[in-house]
Amino acid sequence: MRDLVSSWKKAALAALTGVAFGLLAFAPGAQAANPLELNFGLFGPNYEGRVAECEAGLSTISSQFQDKESTFWNSALQITGFARVHETAFRPWTSDNIPRRYCTADAMLNDGKLRQVHYSIIEDGGFAGYNQGVEWCVVGLDRDWAYNPRCRAAKH
Repeated sequence: MRDLVSSWKKAALAALTGVAFGLLAFAPGAQAANPLELNFGLFGPNYEGRVAECEAGLSTISSQFQDKESTFWNSALQITGFARVHETAFRPWTSDNIPRRYCTADAMLNDGKLRQVHYSIIEDGGFAGYNQGVEWCVVGLDRDWAYNPRCRAAKH
């Protein structure tokens, strides 16, 4: 009896698979876009290379660092100040890439330690592509290893 039920299930599965493949065989093929569909409503990136100076990202780094430390690491660390802020590269790759300004600064933390911060300011890199975005890494405090080793991936 079990063999009869098992063979009936296999036959039903094979028939169902055959019907599915049969429907796909008669489906219309893909066609090229008509003239109205070619570029209607498709807007590509239009980067102008207007990226803020290095100092513009410091307040964002301070607030995001404090949020990250308190939320994810249960730490009271905060950045209290910056020194030796300087640009390390601007658009280091081809001009077709998203414009970025790479910077490095020394950050003083409230634990009394001086640490380097590597960051980039990205044109249209903010939330939903609006405004400029900032990606950053504090050397020695990259606990989730996003830019390891020693924040090298954040340099450029």
